[in-house]
Amino acid sequence: MKTPVQLRQIRKSRQRFKLVNMSKGRCRLLVHRSNNHIYAQILDESGNSTVMSVSTLSKNVRGAIKNGGNKAAAAHVGKEIALMAKKRGISTVVFDRSGFLYHGRVKILADSARENGLDF
Repeated sequence: MKTPVQLRQIRKSRQRFKLVNMSKGRCRLLVHRSNNHIYAQILDESGNSTVMSVSTLSKNVRGAIKNGGNKAAAAHVGKEIALMAKKRGISTVVFDRSGFLYHGRVKILADSARENGLDF
């Protein structure tokens, strides 16, 4: 029997293989969530360096939220990453959920980023 962490790693590697093949030079929006916080970062086309990152621990986000592990915090992080990407001239990304299921906080972050101008 595999643990939940092992199952997530399997989903992550399967999804990452598909993303690398379909990205075609676009940046990647990577999402990671823990019980207490959520993190989003945009990686360049090669995937070797981080262009920008936002999390519930960032100074501009920390003051606007009460708790880092809820849907409101995820929506705020999605909004901030989209606004930062627009300032840098990035409009199209590939969404990498890192093996997390697409519901709850991950879905809220993605929807918030889409509403604020990111296209994926």
